[in-house]
Amino acid sequence: MAFAPAAARGRRVRPDDAGRRPRYTRGMKATLLVFLGAGLGGALRHLVNGVVGRLVDSPFPWGILTINVAGSLAMGLLVGWLAFVGEGISQAARLFLATGVLGGFTTFSAFSLDAVLLMERHDWTGFALYVAGSVALSIGACLAGLWLMRAAT
Repeated sequence: MAFAPAAARGRRVRPDDAGRRPRYTRGMKATLLVFLGAGLGGALRHLVNGVVGRLVDSPFPWGILTINVAGSLAMGLLVGWLAFVGEGISQAARLFLATGVLGGFTTFSAFSLDAVLLMERHDWTGFALYVAGSVALSIGACLAGLWLMRAAT
């Protein structure tokens, strides 16, 4: 009888309990917003990569370069707009757009924003370490992963 409705278990049912949806925590809502935005951004990345690949017949990764530059431009525009114009935009919308959509479109946009913030703080050592470290360590990690998989197979 554990799954019986409250009224069947002898409890009074408040009118607002009828058909009530489960409660979600703020963290769950934020995660869901980022998840949905990232799905949209990822689909957009796939679309742009395919279109650019069809337009430019080259082994060079023009599609990904286009995505990284466009995503970085979009991040700058969005963050600038939010800082200077978009006072009334909710944290949920910010999460959906910046972390979700743009994060799904390209993580390079987040990398670019963090690098620019270090520059704006005049933290030139942090900027140099972050940019060089991100690029070198990421490429090194990718090479290590490929090497490990080749060695394992």
